[in-house]
Amino acid sequence: MQDPGAVRSARILVINPNSSPSVTAAIDAALDPLRLAGGPVIAVTDLPEGPASIASQQDADSVVIPLARRIAADAADAFVIACFSDPGLHAAREVAGGRPVMGIAECGLLRSLTLGERFGIVALSEGSVRRQRRMVRQMGLGERYAGSRPVEARADETAGEAIRDRLIAAARTLVARDGADVIVLGCAGMAPHRAAVERAAGCPVVEPCQQAVAAALGAVLLRADL
Repeated sequence: MQDPGAVRSARILVINPNSSPSVTAAIDAALDPLRLAGGPVIAVTDLPEGPASIASQQDADSVVIPLARRIAADAADAFVIACFSDPGLHAAREVAGGRPVMGIAECGLLRSLTLGERFGIVALSEGSVRRQRRMVRQMGLGERYAGSRPVEARADETAGEAIRDRLIAAARTLVARDGADVIVLGCAGMAPHRAAVERAAGCPVVEPCQQAVAAALGAVLLRADL
């Protein structure tokens, strides 16, 4: 039988690989519904070595080594990489010693498959769109992918109210023109806008940080040795 004390002492570390305080705060607030009484601690941090926004492939690649080192040095029971590029996901899993490591893009896209036939992604920029197309292809999900629509913003701009209309416009375009029936928010900083975008788009909207942490929570709670 699972020891309740072990569950209470378990910890999930969510790492925002950029150095933006506003993005980290948005992620932290979005995870409140998953903080269960007596359940694992969900801690959120940034990566001081990271850029303010991960906009290019170079930005994503630049955080792989410091991110892997951060995970290798931490005693958490599970980890979430809270960037939609899933930077360093496989390297992180390699150094985690069997502990679960979730990428928010991977978890968000997989969740979208359970909510509709075709998913569309609200992207930060055209550069983000290219990375998303590559990720979708590598995951073998091309037949379910309606497309990505960029809002031309930096990650550190996404948590504020000013961007909400652009997110809604992109989501509506994905539904009306591209045939999406479920939307995935393509940046962790977009978390505060999920409900508003869902109401405006008229279809399910996936906030990928929540989905990745939910997966990590399940992995921790179901571990046989707890």
